[in-house]
Amino acid sequence: MPDEKKSRPSGCPMHAAPTLLGEGELSYNDYLKVPELLSLQLPQSNPAHHDEMLFIIIHQAYELWFKLVLHEMESAIRFMAKDKILLAHHFIHRINSIMKLLVQQIHILETMTPIDFLAFRDRLKPASGFQSAQFREVEFVAGLKDPSYMKYFRERPEYLALLQRRFEGPDLRSTYYALLRRQGFAIPENAAEREAKGDDTLAGPMIQALLPLYREPSKNSQVYILSEALVEFDQQLSFWREHHVRVVERVIGAKQGTGGSSGVEYLRSTTIKRCFPYLWQVRTHLEDGV
Repeated sequence: MPDEKKSRPSGCPMHAAPTLLGEGELSYNDYLKVPELLSLQLPQSNPAHHDEMLFIIIHQAYELWFKLVLHEMESAIRFMAKDKILLAHHFIHRINSIMKLLVQQIHILETMTPIDFLAFRDRLKPASGFQSAQFREVEFVAGLKDPSYMKYFRERPEYLALLQRRFEGPDLRSTYYALLRRQGFAIPENAAEREAKGDDTLAGPMIQALLPLYREPSKNSQVYILSEALVEFDQQLSFWREHHVRVVERVIGAKQGTGGSSGVEYLRSTTIKRCFPYLWQVRTHLEDGV
C-alpha cells in the first residue's frame, strides 16, 4: 500500500484533488505566503471603518499587478533587443490583458458611497496614489520619463534610487525604435531622446518612417502586430487614466487630493499622455501622396 500522506492524485496539477501533506511539505498557503499577505491590511481609522478594507485591498491589488506589468515589460524589452518580435509581442499582449483587468477593477470603488469614504479619508493624509513608485516605474519603463516626478520621492531615497535606475535604463519606446531601425525602417537614430525633449521637428521623419509599415502591413507582419500591441497598451493605459478620473470624481468630486495635488483636475491632465504618439499619428497620413 502506498503511503497515503505522500500519494498524489492524477489530473490537472493546477486544480488537483485534495491530498494529505507530509511533514515539511510545501502547501498552497506556504507557497503563496497567504498568512503574511492577509496580515497587511491595516486600516488607519479607529474604530476601523467598514469600507477602508475595500480601499486598502483594491490599492494593494493594483501594486501587485504593477509588479507583474513591470516584470513583463522587462521581458518584452529584452526580446525586442534580440529581434525576437513574436516573443516580445507575447508579453505585450499579456500586459494588455492585465491592463484591461485594471480598468475594470477601479470601478469596484464605486460601490463605496461618498459619505463612507469621507468617514476615513482624512486618516490617509498625506498618503496619495500620486506617490505610487511602481506606477511611476511603469511610466518610465514605457518611455514616459518625466524627471519632475522624482522630486516627490526626495524623502524616500530607496524609491528615488529605483526611479533613477528606471529613468536611466532601457524602455519600451527607445527599444522599439531601435528594433524598427534594425528592421530597415528609417527611424532617426536619436528619436527617443528628441521625443523626450519635445522636438517638434521629429514628427515628419517619424511619420515617413512608419508609413511603409502601415500601408503594407503584410510585408512586415511581425513588426506590425507588435506595433499594434503597443498601440493597445497605450490605449489601455489611457482607458485606466480616464476611468480613474471618473471614479475619483464620482467619489470625492472636485476636492483636493490627499497628497496635496489638485485631485480630479490633475488626473484629467494626465489622460492626454501617450507612450507611442507617432503610431497614432501615422493613421492620419496613410492617404498622403496617394
